[in-house]
Amino acid sequence: MQFINYFNQDAYTNIAMDAWLLKNLHPDKPVFSLWQNKRAVIVGENQNTFSEVNADYIDAHDVQVVRRVSGGGSVYHDLGNICFTFFVPVASSAHVDFRQFVKPMADALESVGIHVDISGRNDLEIDGKKISGNAQRYAGGYLMHHGTLLWNTDVDAMVRSLNVADEKFISKAAKSVRSRVGNIKDYAPKELTIEKFIAQLQYYLTNEGKDGEYKLSETQKNDILKLRDDQFSNWSWNYGMSPKFMYNNHAKFDGGSIDTQIDVEDGKITDINFTGDFLGVRDWREMKAQFIGLPFTRQAVSQVLEDNKNGQYFGSITIDELLRTFFQKDEVSNNG
Repeated sequence: MQFINYFNQDAYTNIAMDAWLLKNLHPDKPVFSLWQNKRAVIVGENQNTFSEVNADYIDAHDVQVVRRVSGGGSVYHDLGNICFTFFVPVASSAHVDFRQFVKPMADALESVGIHVDISGRNDLEIDGKKISGNAQRYAGGYLMHHGTLLWNTDVDAMVRSLNVADEKFISKAAKSVRSRVGNIKDYAPKELTIEKFIAQLQYYLTNEGKDGEYKLSETQKNDILKLRDDQFSNWSWNYGMSPKFMYNNHAKFDGGSIDTQIDVEDGKITDINFTGDFLGVRDWREMKAQFIGLPFTRQAVSQVLEDNKNGQYFGSITIDELLRTFFQKDEVSNNG
């Protein structure tokens, strides 16, 4: 197979490239790519982004969040992870077979001395631990099959980036993930670096380098970058496409308890309510209209709270504490 070089390690660009190539490349024969993202959470096409990510952590650690065009669950990427994508002409979606595309990656791993098994769910495993997950999308006579190879992924960052927000459960969740997920580096020859590993995979998949590179034109590259800017780097795609949902959270602070209930549609707040025994000096409903229609983001909510801080609508509960009730999913308490 010929290979395609992806641009860089920006998740917005690479996920846009996956989508653009599926729709527009139209190769006569299968082509593939091996690529990497810096820290990112890649959300499945049909998922609710708000419920998949730990907003506090990703904001603080510059973790990109991108919605892809294939189904399945959310996955964490970093530079200890290798992504692969196949683009294959397929006559009909009825002919799609996951194993057909998992097998070449298994063979490639075997070629560098790493024995893997294909699990019943068409994932790759080493010693019973998952080292690769896969997803597919068929469109217009072409199949995109993409997945990940965990070389040396930061499991703690993976757990914290996804939907575990409460510090009490972080270590337990990380331990659970480590029991089910493996890093290929732990099973590879000591002298094998990730750079050498990627090069050897590419060498194997290109028929020992004989098939060469499928080079994109400058026009194609510009079209991909435009798609990145117009869609895949936008909040409206990555968050606003989430299904309608109701968010509820309970918190207890020195200034009292508070329950926050928020209705969100198209990523925007459509209704909001606060209940609890907090000692508000003024009725918080005076500011309710300022929340309606806002994107459900920390920046937007924080601005409303900041604009109204002198009203003491929530008594001595601070803005930072209030923001925790919006964006930290698990119950929080600072007074036991």
